[in-house]
Amino acid sequence: MKRIHYPEDPDPRSIMVVLPTWVGDFVMATPTLRAIRDRFANAHITFLVEPNLRDLARGGDWMNECFEWPAKDRRSPLHKEYRDLAWDLRRRRFDWAVLLPNSMRSALIARLAGAGRRIGYDRDGRGLLLTDRLPLRNRRGENASSDRQPGPSAPRPGEPSQVRPRDRVPVPPGRFVPMPLVEYYADLAEAIGCDRPGDRLELFTTPDCDDSVQERLASPGIADRRPLVVISPGARYGAAKCWFPDRFAEVADRLIETEDATVIVTCGPGEEPIARQIGSAMRHKGSIFDSPPLTLGQLKSLVCRCDLLICNDAGPRHFAKAFNVPVVTVFGPTHPEWTATSYEAERIVRIDVDCGPCQQRVCPPGHLKCMYGVTVDMVFEASKDLLKRSWCQSSRRYPV
Repeated sequence: MKRIHYPEDPDPRSIMVVLPTWVGDFVMATPTLRAIRDRFANAHITFLVEPNLRDLARGGDWMNECFEWPAKDRRSPLHKEYRDLAWDLRRRRFDWAVLLPNSMRSALIARLAGAGRRIGYDRDGRGLLLTDRLPLRNRRGENASSDRQPGPSAPRPGEPSQVRPRDRVPVPPGRFVPMPLVEYYADLAEAIGCDRPGDRLELFTTPDCDDSVQERLASPGIADRRPLVVISPGARYGAAKCWFPDRFAEVADRLIETEDATVIVTCGPGEEPIARQIGSAMRHKGSIFDSPPLTLGQLKSLVCRCDLLICNDAGPRHFAKAFNVPVVTVFGPTHPEWTATSYEAERIVRIDVDCGPCQQRVCPPGHLKCMYGVTVDMVFEASKDLLKRSWCQSSRRYPV
């Protein structure tokens, strides 16, 4: 990756960082956010963030202030709220705008904000809006990170697989070679003069959310019960990524029976029916946090204090990594390498199929064989293994 800023160059006094739009992408960007904050400690750093992700930034010391995008139906440059945002940003006189998303709109707002240098990847036709165009590493046909060693060979289609971080999964011909998003962001950080960040994710809780979760746990009398297992069965990306409610319920029942676990099922807005289906299918009593659903800030506080998270390949999975919480992740159509880190307390449970990983929101053939092939036994055994390991008894801090 070419460098565009060197130690002898004058540092920027003000930086706007345009943040990713997905929950998981935001969390995977946190090593780069830390690297920018540490390298440019004297700069005034401003985040531009999706309104629904503001809770993810709360409690963090990566930035000095946050701006929010207007609502999605108000993001035209012809709309007053968009023009007001561009004007407010322009008055800050940013030296740099660092664009983590690949979108055209992130480049356009940086241009309208008048940032002196607009730094991002040269892709999706936005190069003319950038002053510093960074090349991509994961071009078609070549391994995006040749310095990394291949993992064990993948199983034959239909065979079960528990993939640990950094294991390889074959890529269908003609697809982009997957590159971990933390590495993608790290290339950008290195280009602007930061020390290359690792892949240690970080998040912060806030006292108001910690107190709210404590009250929620105290109501059914489970605040001090261990082990505390949280199930997060949703995935905003699409239905193809969601494992089945009856199988989540069976795993929960087995953990209650064999590990004396206390189980909480969470959901985001619109995912309440999934959480309720799990509760209805469980033979033993669990707590369903569906009315109201937790905010992202409250979910951070809950994951921070639990002993195990079980989830699909979705944003909450990365909360667990940030808080050093063991996590079992069920994978279906998505490729594990895109979101890989070296976090050792994660177990990825998946099977290899001849039609995947397809990266589709809805299963094109409609058979969902990649999800049906993930059995209750596979997820239960991975969960039981993590609960028995020493890091579950480590000195992680719980909010009080």
